[in-house]
Amino acid sequence: MTTRLPKLVAFDLDYTLWDFWVDTHVHPPLKRDHVTGKVIDSQRKPKTIDFYKDVPQIMHRLQAAGVTIAACSRTDAPSLAREALDLILIPPRTGSDSSAKPIPAIKFFDQLEIYPSSKIRHFKQLHEKTGIPYDEMLFFDDEWRNQEVEELGVTFTLVPNGLNDRILEKGLEEWRKRHPVQVTEDVVEADETLIS
Repeated sequence: MTTRLPKLVAFDLDYTLWDFWVDTHVHPPLKRDHVTGKVIDSQRKPKTIDFYKDVPQIMHRLQAAGVTIAACSRTDAPSLAREALDLILIPPRTGSDSSAKPIPAIKFFDQLEIYPSSKIRHFKQLHEKTGIPYDEMLFFDDEWRNQEVEELGVTFTLVPNGLNDRILEKGLEEWRKRHPVQVTEDVVEADETLIS
């Protein structure tokens, strides 16, 4: 089985990486507790702002493999989404040295397309900024309507209940199936002197 990865993996935010709509369920200002590291909003009963359980290790895995990581969100609260990404801390990679410190989630993202618009526009911007071909892009989103990016050649994977390792693997498997490795074998002509 191949371990080939797309050059760019993009994620929607709301109900893909975290379990809320940042523009309706979260109330600024956000703050990070200096003891626990948890991020909360300013509601009377504060909402904890965090990723789904498997997301941190997924981010580490993709970053370590040199994959360009992008966020594509049509939220009406782009500055609040960026603030959440800046405040959420991703723990060190499992097995890393004990002195490793948590990293703000935003540092894992190479590209941010976070503004009200269609996902088609988001991906056209990603293509323009990175030069990465659409067929080298994989997109995870919780809304089926955003499958429209496949018109560009992007592979789309539906995330029904938040991103996890199983959904990541499903998306990678589909992308690999659509874009098999092109193996070119050299044709070696038999040397007449070796045959005799």
